[in-house]
Amino acid sequence: MRTVRRLFYADIVSSVAFVAAAFLSLFFFIDFVDELGDIGARGYTALNAAAYSLLLLPGHFYELVPIAVLIGAIYALAQLAQTSQYTILRTGGLGPWRALWLLTSLGLMFAVLTYLVGDWVAPQSERYASELQAMRKGSVKLGRSGAWMKDHASTPQGERSYSVNVGSADGGAALRDVRIFEFDADGRLLRRIAAATATVAKDAVWTLKDVDITTWIEAPGVPRAPEQRVAEYVWPSTLSASVVAAAVLPVSTMSTGDLYRYIGHLANNEQAAQSQRIQFWKRALYPFACLVMIGLALPFAYLSARTGGISLKVFGGIMLGISFVLLNNVAGHLGLLRDWTPWMVAAAPSALYMLLSFAAFSWLVRYR
Repeated sequence: MRTVRRLFYADIVSSVAFVAAAFLSLFFFIDFVDELGDIGARGYTALNAAAYSLLLLPGHFYELVPIAVLIGAIYALAQLAQTSQYTILRTGGLGPWRALWLLTSLGLMFAVLTYLVGDWVAPQSERYASELQAMRKGSVKLGRSGAWMKDHASTPQGERSYSVNVGSADGGAALRDVRIFEFDADGRLLRRIAAATATVAKDAVWTLKDVDITTWIEAPGVPRAPEQRVAEYVWPSTLSASVVAAAVLPVSTMSTGDLYRYIGHLANNEQAAQSQRIQFWKRALYPFACLVMIGLALPFAYLSARTGGISLKVFGGIMLGISFVLLNNVAGHLGLLRDWTPWMVAAAPSALYMLLSFAAFSWLVRYR
């Protein structure tokens, strides 16, 4: 059994590594070529472009692992079948259930690897990539209206709510074009704080620079709005640096824990979080796609040479992988538009392909 395990694992792991390396090389080339047009702007060099493209690779690897597992496993198993090695193993007592168990153990290892890369390596590298992008563009624009956040506080004057708008960010560290609107418990605008730049400390204290403060004071007759300009203003808040980073940086820069905390912040402030919930469940369930994909590869070991060569079987694996990616993306968009249950949206593609895998395995047990 140990010999069979070593044979399976060595062939499949080497094939998966080769497929992943091929895809990553292609993505690096595409990303690097895309960056060539910005070389020379703001001191952005070819070395910066190469570093930026390299920093994107962990995120690409995380997305590619299930597909690489499917294609690599199909290639390794089809090659064993082509050379009659798998036939010899079957004659020696390797039935479908035992083969499935061996592949499931290997799939779990790939799932753990996917989780570690997706939750630890990729978010950090994506954050560094955002900082390089900010250096290239001067700042990262956050859409037409910027990024919006909400906050609440209890003051001696009563309950206060805040709407915070950030126009752009320098890799999440320094914020630009910051506006803070303060409202009372009745929803009346009390004060507006506009700052050219801002930084957020770990204790959620904001330090604003070049600040214009407009305060609306109700007086008999018409309200007046005194204005005050200060060089620096300190604003205590509950919006920590991690929450701000989650709001201004792409979701790919967040770990599963950061995303969960950000969803809690949105829920506490009565903000829509459907998109973030779908992303959270996708992040949590995506590693298990490796188990589904490696189960889908097993039937290819039982196909005879008359059903097609290795290249045809690998092509079938590529088509299965592409269809999985497309279904995963379509399910996410439909779940957001239709407001479906987030965990069901995230689990649906893997569940569908797991049913396909079980159907293929049942065919193996019955007819092979």
